[in-house]
Amino acid sequence: MAGVKRPYNSDKMGTSTTTSPFIPMFETFRDELDQHHDRRERIIKASRDITALSKKMIFSLQRVRQLKAPVPANVSKENAPRQTTINDLFTSISVDLQDLNAWRYQRQVSGGVQEYMEAVSFAHYLETQTLITYLEAQTKIPAGVALTEDDYLLGLFDLVGELMRFAITSMATNGELPGSTTSSFPSQGQGNRDILADLRSLRTYFEAMNTSCSMGSGSAQGREVDKKMEVMKTCVEKVENAVYGMIVRGRERPKGWVPDLREEERLREPVESY
Repeated sequence: MAGVKRPYNSDKMGTSTTTSPFIPMFETFRDELDQHHDRRERIIKASRDITALSKKMIFSLQRVRQLKAPVPANVSKENAPRQTTINDLFTSISVDLQDLNAWRYQRQVSGGVQEYMEAVSFAHYLETQTLITYLEAQTKIPAGVALTEDDYLLGLFDLVGELMRFAITSMATNGELPGSTTSSFPSQGQGNRDILADLRSLRTYFEAMNTSCSMGSGSAQGREVDKKMEVMKTCVEKVENAVYGMIVRGRERPKGWVPDLREEERLREPVESY
């Protein structure tokens, strides 16, 4: 039995019950490790649930077709219970993210926070055609859960992809680029402004951002920024190419033109060979 010393002389077998003084100390370590793993699993599960609910919110918001207008009632009705569940999940793990634990488990909760920031910033842009600020984003998360600058910025990187999908879908359904006559970025001045101008401004600001201080190029977050930077540039280029095709090729076709599907099917028929 652990902690019981066996007598050296077999003739003097005893029933010594002397316990090592280190046993209570290691039992404390065991309890602390068990609490740590339980806490970590709770945070990971909540983060995954928040990520899934945030994605569903984004899918619903992609059905919106107008900028600078309240979100349609049917979309808001769908997202309301999801928002409530997300708030409950954040509140449930807020106790596990206090003091030093906020940084100890930051990596476990970061994925859910970033996805939630993407959904919140997308909804904010659809309603106001402006970028949500860091202070405004902090108010969207229940008290007890910290929003780091890294998670805020990485969430905005993902926002570019949703704006790309929104722009291309709107062009395919409405035949025009969504936008308004109000400037989204004060530095750009007033006048007609569409979503492509906002995407280009975001690209400029992201490219000018210096992340070497808080996110080293060799760190995990630094590598994530490098990867998302390339994805962000590709998304903006896709919108630029779509606008190019809509403007240039659109002028070559009469208004109201639709493809003749029967003609296309006839062209696909194999040519008889001799």
